[in-house]
Parts: sequence; C-alpha cells; structure tokens
Amino acid sequence: MSPSILIIDDEEDIRSILAMHLKKEGYKVDASPNGEEGLKRLIARGHDMVICDVRMPVMGGLELLDEIREREIDTTVIVMSAFGNKELAIDAIKRGAYDYFNKPFTRDEVLLTVLKAEERLKLKQENAVLKAATQPDPSHSFEGIIGKSELMQKVYQTIRKVASSRSTVLIAGESGTGKELVARAIHNLSPQANGPWVAINCGAIPEALIESELFGHKKGAFTDAAHDKRGLFEEASGGTLFLDEIAELPLNTQVKLLRALQEQEIRRVGENKPIKVNVRIIAASLHNLSERVQEGLFREDLFYRLNVIPIELPPLHRRRDDIEALVDHFIHVQNARQGTNIKGVTEEALELMRNYAWPGNIRELQNCIERGVVLTGGDTIDVDVLPERIKESNDELKQLFSSDELSIKKMSTMLERILIRRALEKTRGNRTNASKLLEISHRALLYKIKDYGLETVGMD
Repeated sequence: MSPSILIIDDEEDIRSILAMHLKKEGYKVDASPNGEEGLKRLIARGHDMVICDVRMPVMGGLELLDEIREREIDTTVIVMSAFGNKELAIDAIKRGAYDYFNKPFTRDEVLLTVLKAEERLKLKQENAVLKAATQPDPSHSFEGIIGKSELMQKVYQTIRKVASSRSTVLIAGESGTGKELVARAIHNLSPQANGPWVAINCGAIPEALIESELFGHKKGAFTDAAHDKRGLFEEASGGTLFLDEIAELPLNTQVKLLRALQEQEIRRVGENKPIKVNVRIIAASLHNLSERVQEGLFREDLFYRLNVIPIELPPLHRRRDDIEALVDHFIHVQNARQGTNIKGVTEEALELMRNYAWPGNIRELQNCIERGVVLTGGDTIDVDVLPERIKESNDELKQLFSSDELSIKKMSTMLERILIRRALEKTRGNRTNASKLLEISHRALLYKIKDYGLETVGMD
C-alpha cells in the first residue's frame, strides 16, 4: 500500500504541481494551505509523510515540526525551502525533519526524496515489529533482535565484539532475516551511537543518481543539479552509514566507494576538492558477494575491503528453536497495534509452524501472525487461520516444490534438510545408519545435523 502524503504550502500552484507528480506515482495525496490547518488534518487522518514549506503564514514549517515533536505524531517530514535558505532547511532537520529540497524543484528531485523517505518508512515499520519496546520475555531478545538459539547467540557475541571497533562489517543473509536490525544493533552499541545513523538501499536508487546520493554533487554538475547537495557520506559523518543490498551498486560507483573507504574522503560529483569524512561503514547483501566477484559483477578489492568482519545471519529454518519466541513477540506487537487480546497459538498450529520451511524467513512469519490475529474468532490462533502452505507443511516436499522459490542454492539446502530429517526419523536417530541411507559420511552428517538444528530428531 502506497504511503499517504500531506502537502502543506501557501502557494496553490506548488500544491497542485506536487500533487500531480505524486498522484501519477500512485501516492495518496492531501493538501493544506498552512501549518495550522495541516496539523489538524495530520492529527485527524494520520498521514505517513508530510511535505511542507519552511516559510508560511499561520504557522510555518519550523513551528509545525515543533508541534509534531511535542505531540509525538509518528510521521516523516520533508521540508521545502526557497533557494538560498539552506540554513532554514538544516534548522528544520535539527527539529526532526527527515530531508529537504529547494524551490524551484524538479519532478525527479521530489520523487527521489519521497522514494528515500518511503524506504525509511518501510524499514521503520519492519523495525517496529521486530523491535517492540516491551518484550514478553526479555531473555529472548538482544538489542531488539529476537532469538535464543545457539546460532543467534553466536551472532550476538560477534555484534558485541565488533561494535567497539571501527572496522567495516559485511552482513550476509537471505531477505527477511533481519540484516538491518543487526546493523542498527552494532551502531547502538558503538562509540558512535550518538552520531548519525544513515541507511540506504542501494538497489532502490536509480543507477544515474546513486553516485550523487552517496557523495553529493556540485551545482551544475549535471542536468537538474540546481544547487550544491550533501551526500550520505557527509550526512553520516561521525556516525554509521548502512549500505543495504551493496551488491546492486554499479561497477563504476564501486570504484569510488572503494576510494572513499581507503582514503576516508569523498568528492562530490562535479567537484575535485576532497572532503574528509569520519564514517563507520556497515554493508549487507542477500547475494553471495564472493560469487558475484567470480561472475565479474562485484570488484574483488572492494569485497575484501568490506568483508573485514563478516556476519552471516541464518535463515529461519535453521533456527527453529526461536520460532516460539518470535510467535509470542509478534502476537504481543499485533495486540498492541490492533487492540486485540490474543493469548497465543495452539500446540497444533505451533507444530505446523515449526515444521514449515519459511522461505520468506522472519518477515513471512510476521505476516502469518498478523493474519492469524486478524482472522481468528477467539483468543488463540489455531490451524484454521494459517495460510494453506503452512497447513500442508507436514508434506515438506510438496510444500517445497509448490513454492515460488527459484534459487537452486536455497532449494538444494531446504531439500537436503528434509532428506536428513526423514533419514533420522526412519532410523530413530541412529546417525550411522542415517548416513548410509543418505550416502554421505558420518562426519558430514554430524556437521549438517548441527547446522540444520536437527539434534533431537528421531530421539523420541
């Protein structure tokens, strides 16, 4: 669902132009001629974003920001300022605005700023689910990350060790495993915790604009560059810059990123003067970067520069001991959001969830619980409100091959786990006999049993 946007400006032409551009992109748009009326609409309708002018009669943008902060209204504010009023825009950011653009503006400039704000909004919404202020069982969480399994304990240990350093961290993991949460935990535990936290999804920015977003640009550097612009490296100076989906960076931008990491300085597009920056880089990718290097899609020297401290997040099917804690957590979050009082899930429903492969990982589990909370007629989530694919999870092979997953690597991993589970069940936990059925060595089987969390299978 597209975010709803409230435009606040005393100039009708500006409101009309912005509304036209945004509606064409599928956004829901509302408009108001001044801050006072805009605040009333915001309170009444709860818009996801606000685009407002800094200078307006009857409550300007700065006063509106103060009201939003004082009333604790959860929205993302983008401000507009006439060219030459950069100081006002920076003051607005200090008061809580997310970003700004200057008047006169271009369509692409507006849409890119809104796109970045929308990406931030999505991450914020996911974090709200994965990191609730109150946990049913605090012993199952670490910096908002839920899980007590041995695999996650190792991740926590690594986070604690690397947080105090300045080394670059590369987080690997499938979509939905919580890479951004891990990056944020490292920042929160670091000496730079009070500094800026800046996140960007490298795959969400058009290739033609990614360099300008990272390093900034000089006025006149390219068409539509109507003024100087600070890049994200400058915005993050003194703090942490999180580069999500780093594998999507174009090769020519990878060269400049490598230079920035090595020299701790950047050059804006169209400018030769270097600018010193003090930034801790955390990168993440759902792709195997070493494979990308072999395919010629990612620079080897940049890979080694990023991969100083690797952290690999396990998929949910490898940490089944955490499913119950995650289920409890998501029920708790949904109860708070929707005003419900769901007490838990039935044992049968929980068992189905434990057996399901979760190709969408934690995000898929989150959606499953939200569905259950909405559809259940009682105070407990039962099998009848679970998605069909989960109800059929007892037939793991059927469920596996009916999924939309096309990755040979991921499908092979899930198939291997199913076959090992079946061999252990057939031999009642006799690992020597199971290794013969599987036609692999006993030593290899022991490693895979631990890796897949199947230690207790067949032991009953």
